[in-house]
Amino acid sequence: MNPHTVVVSDVHLGAISEENERAFIRFLRTVGDLGDDLLINGDLFDFWFEYRQVVPRGHFDALAALRSLVTDGIPVRFLGGNHDGWAGSFLAEEIGLEIVQGPRVLPVGGRTAYVAHGDGMGGGDWAYRFLKRMSRSRLGRFAFRAVHPDVGIPFARRASSTEKRAADEPGSQSPRAARLAGHAASLLRARSELDLVVFGHTHLPRLDEIEPDRFYLNPGDWIHNRTYAIVSPDRICLNSA
Repeated sequence: MNPHTVVVSDVHLGAISEENERAFIRFLRTVGDLGDDLLINGDLFDFWFEYRQVVPRGHFDALAALRSLVTDGIPVRFLGGNHDGWAGSFLAEEIGLEIVQGPRVLPVGGRTAYVAHGDGMGGGDWAYRFLKRMSRSRLGRFAFRAVHPDVGIPFARRASSTEKRAADEPGSQSPRAARLAGHAASLLRARSELDLVVFGHTHLPRLDEIEPDRFYLNPGDWIHNRTYAIVSPDRICLNSA
C-alpha cells in the first residue's frame, strides 16, 4: 500500500477573505483526487464552539464539502487548534469528522507522526498555556455555555486577532515558527519511533528534513499562503492551491 494523506491547517473560516474561502472549498472538492484521507491540523474555523443545541452560523459550503468527502469514503480527521478546540458531536455525528485530541501520535501517509496544532508548545506563552487549560476544562466549557450564543459568539470573534494578522505581512510570526521548528527537531531526535512531526499555528509553510527521511512539516495557512501538504511513504511535498 502507498497511502497519501492530505494535510491542511489554519484556514480560519470566518476571518479570511471570500476569495480565499472559495478557494478552500474548491480545494476540498479535489481532496479525493489528491490523497486517501484528509488531516485538518487545527484552526479550520476562526471560532467554533458547540452548545448542546446550537453551533455557530455560517460555513455551510465548507461543511457540506467536508460531509461530501466523508460520504465518498475519504476519512477526515480534525484536531482542534487554539480557535476551534471545542469541537463536539455536531462535527462528529452530522459532518462525519473523526475528532482527534492532540497532541497525538498518528499514522499520516504511511509514516508515524507526532501531530499537534502547536499552540502553547516550544517554550514561552505561559499565560496562554494557563488560559488554554482553563478554557478547555469542563468548568470553562460550562461557563461559556451559560452565556447566550448571541452574546458569547460575537464576543469570541471580536477577541480573535486573525483579521489583524491577515493584514500583516507574511512571516511576522517567525519567532514562534523558529521555536516550534526547534521543538519539532527535539522531538524527532528524542523519539526514534517518529518519522514526522506535524504542527500548524505559525501560518508559515515549512518542510525540514531533520535527519535522513525524518521531517518536520507545517502545511501553512489560508490567510496568506493557501498551502497544503501531501504525505506518503516515499515523499512529502508542500503545494499551493
